[in-house]
Amino acid sequence: MKTGDAQEAQAFEHSVPATFTPGEPLLTCDKLVIGYNDKAMLPPIDMVIRRGQFVAVVGRNGSGKSTWFKTLLGMIPPVSGGINRVNPEMRSAYVPQTSAIDSLLPIRARELASWGRLRGWSFLWPFSRKVDRDAVEKALDTAGAKAIAPRPYRELSEGQKQRTLLARLIATEADLVLLDEPTAAMDAVAERETMQRLCALARKRGLGVVVVVHDLEVAAEHADILFFVDRETSAFVVGDAKTVFCHPAFRRQYGDEYCHKAPEGPHRGNDAR
Repeated sequence: MKTGDAQEAQAFEHSVPATFTPGEPLLTCDKLVIGYNDKAMLPPIDMVIRRGQFVAVVGRNGSGKSTWFKTLLGMIPPVSGGINRVNPEMRSAYVPQTSAIDSLLPIRARELASWGRLRGWSFLWPFSRKVDRDAVEKALDTAGAKAIAPRPYRELSEGQKQRTLLARLIATEADLVLLDEPTAAMDAVAERETMQRLCALARKRGLGVVVVVHDLEVAAEHADILFFVDRETSAFVVGDAKTVFCHPAFRRQYGDEYCHKAPEGPHRGNDAR
């Protein structure tokens, strides 16, 4: 192997530390108050997002999920409190809903996935490095999007578009990834396959994965912890499915059915706090 190829291969493997400790903190919310125009939507949030952890964010429309996401991403300032990145060099990535991407873009799925490698892009050598090409191909394969990579993005189904966006996210080699309803346009089979891929990313590559989920049964099945927000009662709950689904604020919104069916204990034993 040539020296340059060896260096690129080493860089490619930097997607996670050579050794990582599951449960290692990535980001903390310290008495974080979210809202707009200095008006709080929820009480102060104390929460830790950890390496190797899958967090499902649940709640009704308008409950504060998107506001929390935007605050974590720095798109809007917190009303008070803080967000602490345990490692200042930690990389984060965000996948919006498919509707946030212009479907008329004259671009193929592989090219859209390659946008995840724009860090350090040069107009002289756009995506010319082998490390970038390898990262994109591996991301397409991991996301189940390799077969559709040559196709124009605008011709893809909504589910295929979401897999392309997932590939773009994986290509970033971020430590913390946030996804806004990544399975909204998928059928039940594709939804579960996507959740399984996200779980594998968290556990095998040591990422922190935070996903807005509307299907509560899917959230309970796959997530290590759930984060329930409810603007109406000014409440948030962090914990396993039983803790969240049996909380009075949750039961007020969704009834008692989920509490009765919720599994005991966390999905994998990770502690959110």
